[in-house]
Amino acid sequence: MTVRLVRPTSDLFDSWASAVAEFGDGHVDGSGLTAPVTPDRATLAALISDAERLADTSIAPPEDRVHNDLYWVVDGEEVVGFLSFRHALNEWLAEAGGHIGYAVRPSRRRQGIASAALRSGIERARELGLDRVLLTCAVDNEGSYRTIERAGGVLQDVSDQSARGMGMLRRYWITL
Repeated sequence: MTVRLVRPTSDLFDSWASAVAEFGDGHVDGSGLTAPVTPDRATLAALISDAERLADTSIAPPEDRVHNDLYWVVDGEEVVGFLSFRHALNEWLAEAGGHIGYAVRPSRRRQGIASAALRSGIERARELGLDRVLLTCAVDNEGSYRTIERAGGVLQDVSDQSARGMGMLRRYWITL
């Protein structure tokens, strides 16, 4: 398995659509998409455009957004997951979203993909000169919080984000 991060591309449409479909109507962390998602070419074209705009640090992001690098986690030519790296934290991200969000398609979990993707996200944070990054996950998402802890995550707190539709979240800092 050779996991790498790539920017969203229409070249991998079929694999992306298959990966998104595995999540059903649920939210896909790190994908840049809002559930429910119709994995069609129009959705992908809009996603690519949005991703390019948010990654371009020469232009200001929309008022409620931050600069963001959106990646697909790819093994060979298969999209196996998603990772979103936010360059900074706004109020929502500081409370509930964090710097890095990620997800691995259900059929490819428990194979070290999340750990590899998170390592790449941490490397991106270092490239940008950040001293530390915030990551969050649901309190009952053992796979995610163990991945974060293995990467050096230190639990800040458990926070009730029900008002934001997120439930109880574990919030971690990773010092770079």
